[in-house]
Amino acid sequence: MNFRTIEEFDIARKRVVIRVDLNVPIRDEVILNTARVKAIIPTIEYCLRQHAEVVLLSHLGRPKGTCDPKFTLQPVAKELERFLNHPVEFVEDWRTWLRRSADSEHVLDSRVQLVENIRFEPGEESNSNVLGEELASLGDLYVMEAFGTLHRAHASTYKAVQAARQVGIGFLLAQELRMLSLAMVSPQRPLVVVIGGSKVSSKLKVVQHLLTQADTILIGGGMANTFLLAMKHTIGTSLVEIEFLEEVSEMLSSGRIKVPHDVMVCDGSLDEHGKSIHRLVDEVKAQEMIVDIGPDTARCYTKLIKQAGTVIWNGPMGVFEYDQFGEGTRVVGKAIGESAAFTLAGGGETIAAIDHNDLSQQLDYISTGGGAFLEFIQGATLPGISALRAHACNNDRCRN
Repeated sequence: MNFRTIEEFDIARKRVVIRVDLNVPIRDEVILNTARVKAIIPTIEYCLRQHAEVVLLSHLGRPKGTCDPKFTLQPVAKELERFLNHPVEFVEDWRTWLRRSADSEHVLDSRVQLVENIRFEPGEESNSNVLGEELASLGDLYVMEAFGTLHRAHASTYKAVQAARQVGIGFLLAQELRMLSLAMVSPQRPLVVVIGGSKVSSKLKVVQHLLTQADTILIGGGMANTFLLAMKHTIGTSLVEIEFLEEVSEMLSSGRIKVPHDVMVCDGSLDEHGKSIHRLVDEVKAQEMIVDIGPDTARCYTKLIKQAGTVIWNGPMGVFEYDQFGEGTRVVGKAIGESAAFTLAGGGETIAAIDHNDLSQQLDYISTGGGAFLEFIQGATLPGISALRAHACNNDRCRN
């Protein structure tokens, strides 16, 4: 998808509007994970070197079209200043700001402004034409840099792209699309996919699609329980989604899905005081809950990962937040990090597991997308990508 990157435009002393993804975890005005902040810095710094004026648009949380102070982006403006080592102006009332700037054609050299949470606008999530046109009119160039939002047809990710005269993509989005294409479109073989997490329902379409692409799929986490039950194994009190047993059984018939043959269980509290007990999958007792893959399964998965040419990782192998239930995730994550394969990871829980085990420097690429990452690897057409493609084709830039 050869969209025009920001480097292909003359932005010197022009106003550049960039839709970024600064939907970051915040507690007491402290950002708990700065990965998404750091990821957009190269695009902003490029604009500053070109003496452009930068207007950043983002959402935070789900305020549902109302001004909710707990979802303000003001703490993020301060964090951006720290990473950029450059002033960041926080724009609370962007319409007033737009009227003022419309009175003057003068663009302020190397200025950075962060607009308040765009989801405070009722028209954002409803994909309002009016709001999209307003956002598109904020600058000379509209740049999409928010991969994590492209699975939503919202005003700032869809209608604004349609309405803007000139549209480009930033360095981060270009890298996301390049890396995901390396893994999904032209992977080095064997392609091994590691899928975990709590529920089959949230990953069903992903696994079904990946069965057409992957050589091997390694299943872990709570979703493995439904696979085990479909194979007539005992799972005790473990989380299971009985309504998906038929689909799971059909997927297992492919022969390319590997499930745990031993597990770690807990028969008490699922917290820091809980005890982890090793069981073969046929030995799980009625009162026990499966909380992790077992050591033999982890070794088996490690061997397959070492033989891979490409590894895609989405979802932990167990309740990694507690060390006694997190060994499977640690061992599998370490194997992915040490693999000679091209390694790609994505998803909120996956990134948390990577951070928990200090693996971020060992993987080739960690996607900033959550839902967008999942939808991309399941072969879905992302609305934001569709809008970018349509704009490119309408402007004689359809180079796919």
